[in-house]
Amino acid sequence: MSKSETDTIDPSRLPDLMPMLQKRARRLTSNPSDAEDLAQETLVRLVKKLGEGRAIDDLPAYAMRTLHNQARMLWRRAPAPEELGEDDAAIEPVAMDRLECEDTLRAISDLPDDQCALMEMVSAGETSPAKLAKRTGLPLGTVMSRLARARARLRAALGKEPK
Repeated sequence: MSKSETDTIDPSRLPDLMPMLQKRARRLTSNPSDAEDLAQETLVRLVKKLGEGRAIDDLPAYAMRTLHNQARMLWRRAPAPEELGEDDAAIEPVAMDRLECEDTLRAISDLPDDQCALMEMVSAGETSPAKLAKRTGLPLGTVMSRLARARARLRAALGKEPK
């Protein structure tokens, strides 16, 4: 824009900037409400500047710069993140859980082949004896008894005998 065009900026052009400001504001904020507030505040500042008779060379560029400045002010006012305390930084150890899983998987692999195959299907997520029977082609009663024997052997192998 030339200097003569700068002096004749029509405030009625400001609403045409709103879709561009809203789109950019949504990218600068974390929620739609803040984005709408940011775009509106930017328009208010532009109207104020034009009302004071100040010259604006490139209205869309100036509007975007004003929007970014408003966003920075919003970010500065945001509360600082909490510092982690000594207790917050601690992570529960998973080594013991991992060792127990490895022990269980090893104990499953030590079962007789027929029981091992069923328990591997159970550990993979299949818990219905009827579905296990269908997958293996075994009668339901056979599956149930093999699972019971396999579980008893696993409890004994892992030292988890019922009291």
